[in-house]
Amino acid sequence: MKESGTEGVIRIDDMEAQVFKDLLHFVYTDSLPKLKKDGEEEDVMSQHLLVAADRYNLERLKLICEEKLSRYIDVGTVATILTLAEQHHCHGLKKACFSFLSSSAILKAVMATDGFDYLCKSCPSIMKELITMLNT
Repeated sequence: MKESGTEGVIRIDDMEAQVFKDLLHFVYTDSLPKLKKDGEEEDVMSQHLLVAADRYNLERLKLICEEKLSRYIDVGTVATILTLAEQHHCHGLKKACFSFLSSSAILKAVMATDGFDYLCKSCPSIMKELITMLNT
């Protein structure tokens, strides 16, 4: 990973500095740093850490992030979380999202969100699974 002329510096440009710092904290301590009580901050950081954990094959961190994200599933977040779950092979999180979407009233509300449009475009296979789930 050493590049010429950088003398001991490794640049990681595709990850926010705080996410990488929290990732390193986990690698060295096997725990996540304490976040503020603000649920949205934990939700967003958990999303970023899930992506990083998948990239660096940190399965335990990935499972921790899945568990945290499953607590934030609601009408406004489920499409984004389901997209992440599908793209990063998080079967437990995907199952939690599908469980949340099992109500037709909730599904209708989610379908009206921008996140649902993004889900349809980025993960079309999810639509087949949703239809199958609703028909059973």
